[in-house]
This record gives sequence, structure tokens and C-alpha cells, in this order.
Amino acid sequence: MKTFILWLANNNMDLPEKAKKLIDGKNFASLATLMKDGSPQVTVTWVDRDGNIIVINTTKGRVKTRNIIRDPRVALSIFDMNDPYDAVFIRGRVIEVREEGAEAHIDRISRKYVGSDYRQHGDRVMLRIEPHRIHLQKP
Repeated sequence: MKTFILWLANNNMDLPEKAKKLIDGKNFASLATLMKDGSPQVTVTWVDRDGNIIVINTTKGRVKTRNIIRDPRVALSIFDMNDPYDAVFIRGRVIEVREEGAEAHIDRISRKYVGSDYRQHGDRVMLRIEPHRIHLQKP
């Protein structure tokens, strides 16, 4: 799998500066996907962005990846690790599951979070999320 387009991007929603700051910081995201029976599945994960597109790096075989291929709707919660009341909540769709560049991307965000390259490569993909609704929580 090189690239799997799930949804055509057309929303053109800009991330507010506060959301960009939280994503660009060393903060974790809780990513919610939908199981086959409609129940939620939540994973804490590293988060990144490419302009206004949110990027999550994972592996092909994970539950969240399988859920997204079946139903691309997701929700994210990202809060400041130093002040959890400073947060952003995002609903959107995964518009692309991309293999190309995923190994280099996981190394880059691993350096952001742990200060070194990622140690377990193989079968990496990037989930590219287009935001549709954004709610900022201010302390």
C-alpha cells in the first residue's frame, strides 16, 4: 500500500494558532475511531501536522488503522501537558492513509517526543486528518 485515499479533502478549515501550538508541542493526542459495531475505540498517540492537516503515524495492522479504512470519521483531544485545561477537541475525517514517507516521519516525531529516532520500523503509515469541527478550551 503506497497511498489509500479515503475521502476527498474539501473543507479547507484552518487550524487556530492555539491548536497548532498544542499539536506542535510535546503533547499527546487521544484519537477516537469507530469499531465495526459503532462503539468507540480510543488510542493515546503522538501527533503532528502538515499545515492544517493533522498527521498520526501508526502501523497497518493496528485496530485504529482497520477502523479508519472502514469508517474514516475520527475525533481527537489534545491538551497541554503542563496545563490539561488548555486543550483542543477536533472532529474530522481521515482523508488519506499514506505509506510513502511514513518511516522518515516517525523518526522526526520520535525526536520531538523522546529525543532520538524511532527504534521499531516496519509497516508504518501516516493517517492524514482533515478537521471539520474544532473546539478550543481555554483555562
